[in-house]
Amino acid sequence: QVQLAESGGGLVQAGDSLRLSCAASGRTFSSYGLGWFRQAPGKEREFVVCINWRGDSTYYADSVKGRFTLSRDNAKNTVYLQMNRLKPEDTAVYYCAAKNSPLATPRGPWDYWGQGTQVTVSS
Repeated sequence: QVQLAESGGGLVQAGDSLRLSCAASGRTFSSYGLGWFRQAPGKEREFVVCINWRGDSTYYADSVKGRFTLSRDNAKNTVYLQMNRLKPEDTAVYYCAAKNSPLATPRGPWDYWGQGTQVTVSS
């Protein structure tokens, strides 16, 4: 199995930036596709972005395309989510996830989950 731990959340103003990190341990990091989901208060958990095992293919939700950038560093067993021009509607708990498939696709099953990190964007 693989263990995931998110960090980097915080409170920012609209238009600011944050970088979230997801550190992985366990099985070979490069064997997994990775992604980020988020869940706002009172809302269902939604897909944000995912990346394939090579780090050369990504799939973004329309709501974040052009503002968020996902990358991975297999040597450091870490994936990064750079979030720019944040909006109040980006406020949510952000979860890192991994799947046994190496492909970049939002479809499940997502086999492993982190505990989440809070991102709050004020107006």
